[in-house]
Amino acid sequence: MFDITAVGELLIDFTPAGSNAAGNALFAQNPGGAPANVLAAAGRLGSKTAFIGKVGNDGFGKFLKSTLDQNGISTDNLVMTDEVHTTLAFVQLDEKGDRSFAFYRKPGADIMLTADEVHPELLKNTKFLHFGSVSLTEEPSRSATLYAVKTAKEAGAIISYDPNYRAPLWSSETEAKQQMHAALPLADLVKLSEEEMVMLTGEHDLLAGARRIQELGVTLVLVTLGSKGAFYLLGDSFGTLPTYDVKTIDTNGAGDTFFGAVLYCLKGKSLQEIKELTVSELTEIISFANAAGSMTTMKSGAIPAMPTLEEVAHCQKTVPLLQN
Repeated sequence: MFDITAVGELLIDFTPAGSNAAGNALFAQNPGGAPANVLAAAGRLGSKTAFIGKVGNDGFGKFLKSTLDQNGISTDNLVMTDEVHTTLAFVQLDEKGDRSFAFYRKPGADIMLTADEVHPELLKNTKFLHFGSVSLTEEPSRSATLYAVKTAKEAGAIISYDPNYRAPLWSSETEAKQQMHAALPLADLVKLSEEEMVMLTGEHDLLAGARRIQELGVTLVLVTLGSKGAFYLLGDSFGTLPTYDVKTIDTNGAGDTFFGAVLYCLKGKSLQEIKELTVSELTEIISFANAAGSMTTMKSGAIPAMPTLEEVAHCQKTVPLLQN
């Protein structure tokens, strides 16, 4: 039995790494893909995890498999193909460390995962099944992802969903909204950015937007706010909790680390127990996740930057909260 299984994209993030003697930009090869990032974050903290996805049987794919193996993530359902190359993404950072992406995926291996390549026995032996919207952008990965979600849900797993919007991967914003929104009713837990909340609900007010998502049957809604922390809605309880005042150099993977830390804190709980969390318990979980997410921004890359349990605890004890 796994604590968390994720289905979706696993790819290479080429992140800025200074410049060469001629002044040309250098990029460092880092493992990426939001579902895999969530697993790595939760695993670094102590969760038992497994990944479902597809990479090329090339140097990049072998590097990604090795990375998951080294992080204790089961790769029994990682498919390696000779037919398509591993997906690549080049990440650009602005002066605040915020990201923009350029994808090389026409097609990439991640979107070629088929439903019959997904192991149903794995889906029936996990407590949480996590997915994101990037694997919903194309077929056959869209059908494979929805098959995994529905199979796990029928087996009693708690479903977590990250509708992370990457504009270059969609044919139009209209299609993105439609597909991302259609998956919301399948989820028990949803984490999204403020911009994604506005996109999917049309609401700029955090509570109003979160309630629109809650009305679709979602138990816990989390809205990440960057340096402003995170907003939560659970039942009638809601609030915003500040993050930690760290020196940010790269925000890549911070939201995934936040969600992975939340799932780590919820492991062992049933959906009913999650629904009955007190404000005090939820505050403790989100504060922990804020610390984990903020620490990830202190280093370059996503998975390599994720903190351990001891590092998160140290951050909570020694780093002041960020005042906005």
